[in-house]
Formats: sequence, structure tokens, C-alpha cells
Amino acid sequence: MGIEFKENEESFTNSELKKPVFRDGPLKELLVDYIGEKLNPENDEINVEMVVEVLAKEFPELVFVLAEENWIRGYKQGVDDMQQGINSIIEQENQSNEKKFVS
Repeated sequence: MGIEFKENEESFTNSELKKPVFRDGPLKELLVDYIGEKLNPENDEINVEMVVEVLAKEFPELVFVLAEENWIRGYKQGVDDMQQGINSIIEQENQSNEKKFVS
């Protein structure tokens, strides 16, 4: 069982996925070399999408934890934004009601 990336016209595309990965550190060197051997791209260029693809297949627990953490943080931010919007509406209504009673 592995994670499979499927693209279609409706899917969200992130330009960051197509950015090349440069060998500017020991871990990146290791990853780029390994992924280059694994995928053998025609232009010898490794991009972020390739890294994610290989990690998803060979280290799914890492990718899952990162995705889950990102989802939880995004969900929490959405709930916080919604609560702030509700509080703002309530405050506006209270101010409007106060003006009605003062007049």
C-alpha cells in the first residue's frame, strides 16, 4: 500500500513542486543522488515533486505525519478565523443596537 499522486485538470498544482532541488547540503546530496538513481530522470534534474513521490513510497509514515500536522494546523486556523469573524459580527450588531437605544 503506497501513496499515489494523480493529477487531473481539477487538481491543485503547486509550482513549488517543479522547482529543482540543489545539492547544497549533505542530506540534500544524499536525497538527490538516491532519487536520481531511483527515478533516472532524462535531464538529470531532481525536483521537489520527485522527492515527495519517492518519500511517499518509501517513507510514508514521514509524509503522513507532515501532511497530518499541516492539515490540523490549517483546520485550526480556519476555525480560529471563523470564530474571529463571528465575534466581529456580534460586536457590530451590539454597537448597532447600542446606537438604536441611545437615539
